[in-house]
Amino acid sequence: MRDTLVLNASFEPLSTVTLNRAVVLILTDKAVVEQSHPELRMRGAAVDIPAPRVIRLCRYVRVPFRRQAPWSRRGVLIRDQHRCAYCGRRASTVDHVVPRAQGGQDTWLNTVASCAEDNHRKAARTPDQAGMPLLKQPFVPSPAEAMLLAMGAGDRSALPEWLDRAAAAA
Repeated sequence: MRDTLVLNASFEPLSTVTLNRAVVLILTDKAVVEQSHPELRMRGAAVDIPAPRVIRLCRYVRVPFRRQAPWSRRGVLIRDQHRCAYCGRRASTVDHVVPRAQGGQDTWLNTVASCAEDNHRKAARTPDQAGMPLLKQPFVPSPAEAMLLAMGAGDRSALPEWLDRAAAAA
């Protein structure tokens, strides 16, 4: 499970890593802890440190500029918080607003999370044709916002306020 956010030396989100990988980065002095889990600790023979939730790299890593996060089914489900865009129940599938049969593409603005029942009921029709209005419009998350969403709503609320604001501005 990837539950530790990695920030660049400039405090911009880069990726998420496993807890073990984050500890290795800290112990090898490649990263410092910006925020830790309040109750979890990582213990070893000669080590006792708080489990990191957010780490920052000590050296700046140059990354290619990305205007938007890459589209994926998992990303759509995470963006919509696993809630159906038609009824609000738990979503397990991805539905195309403009169906592929009518030329719809796999894009952030054309896909929404959907429960299997609503996805089947809508079939190869648009929401207007099926009489199923969207509860929430799809949007394109920024790469930083997509990364924070991937950490989960519960974890995101526990992140520092400055980090949440920085992702919203990106």
